[in-house]
Amino acid sequence: MTMFAAIQMTSGPDVGANLAVAGTLLAEASAAGATVALLPENFNFIGRRDADKRTVAEVVGSGATQDLLARSAATLGLWIIAGTQPLAAADRDGRVTNSCLVYDASGRCVARYDKIHLFDVDVPEKPKESYRESAHVAPGHEVVLIDTPAGRVGLSVCYDVRFPELYRRLSAAGAEILVVPSAFTVPTGRAHWETLLRARAIENLCYVVAAAQSGVHPNGRETYGDSLIIDYWGRVLTRLPRGSGVVTAGIDRAAMAATRAGFPSLAHRVFNS
Repeated sequence: MTMFAAIQMTSGPDVGANLAVAGTLLAEASAAGATVALLPENFNFIGRRDADKRTVAEVVGSGATQDLLARSAATLGLWIIAGTQPLAAADRDGRVTNSCLVYDASGRCVARYDKIHLFDVDVPEKPKESYRESAHVAPGHEVVLIDTPAGRVGLSVCYDVRFPELYRRLSAAGAEILVVPSAFTVPTGRAHWETLLRARAIENLCYVVAAAQSGVHPNGRETYGDSLIIDYWGRVLTRLPRGSGVVTAGIDRAAMAATRAGFPSLAHRVFNS
């Protein structure tokens, strides 16, 4: 059994301060026995304005955030699935990508996923809360999986969780763990967060690890929190309702494989696209 950690934060516009918190929480995850740790969406920056992410975007392979991640992974001997950060994209009309980088325990960046589904919505129950992520973020197009010591991980981000066809593609490609770093709004989190995550776990017979932003940010936005680790049968193994911190749970691949063998719903699929 391999320990997996979900890290919860309340990020703001000071990249250095966010990285200091992330570094501390990654060390806590390692000390708790985690082999793989997941950071939340926007862990290194939530600006006062949406456009501000353009000003802090790093070039792939260079920058304070990527340096911290590589150093922490190597120092702690920890695989890090680094939530998301804005990365510069020269061919995207000045927009950035909302990107999840993965570092192995030697500090090498081994995977990148750019968020596919962008949050362009008016939030129900909050008439003045409106988001147009695509104004400053260009969408990704690639489905990405990565082999880790905990198992084969399918990468996704926040709003992606509402699109089950993405997770079907990930599970069909062998995913055993689905990660969902997020910054959910409070109204949508209250209504749908746990339900969506448990549904993705149940229908794909996969673990789901969801690391969240939590609380009121300097720009006035409030995020839902409630980081969760859910097993392949939809059982919540651990959660952190509010605040910053770390939760861990064991990934039992043998038990998951036995359940998949005895309850072969994935093999019974008729519609495969």
